[in-house]
Amino acid sequence: MHRQIDIEALCAEKGLRITEQRRTIARIISESADHPDVETLHERASAIDPNISIATVYRTVRLFEEAGILERHEFGNGRSRYEAVSEEHHDHLIDVESGRVVEFHDEELELLKARVAERLGFKLVDHRLELYGVPLERDR
Repeated sequence: MHRQIDIEALCAEKGLRITEQRRTIARIISESADHPDVETLHERASAIDPNISIATVYRTVRLFEEAGILERHEFGNGRSRYEAVSEEHHDHLIDVESGRVVEFHDEELELLKARVAERLGFKLVDHRLELYGVPLERDR
C-alpha cells in the first residue's frame, strides 16, 4: 500500500531550507516503505554521504515532524519510527517478531469505527489504529 511521497516538495511548500544532507535524508524517507527509525535512517544516509552524523538525522527528523511532514509512530519496541504524512488514511499491522509494518485500509473497519464512536455519542474526527500480531505461517 506504500505510496511514495515527495518530502523534498513538501519542504519547499512549507518554506524549509533544504541542505544537501536534508535532501539525502528526505529522499531516503520518501523511498522507504518500512517506517525506519533514526538509526536505520542514519545507516542508509551515511552509506550515501559518510559526513551525515546521527545528530543531523535526529535534528532533520525533528524539523520534518514539527513542520508536519513526518509522522512519528511508537510501535511498542521503544524506538520511534517515521513515515511521511499522507493524505490517504491507513492503519498499521505490526509483526511483533520481525518488527515489519504492514499498512492497510479496510472500508468495513472504517465504518465500524465511526459507528462505535456514534453509539458512544461522538463524531469521529481522527484516529490511529495499530494491530500487533505474528504471522500465521512461520515460513513466509
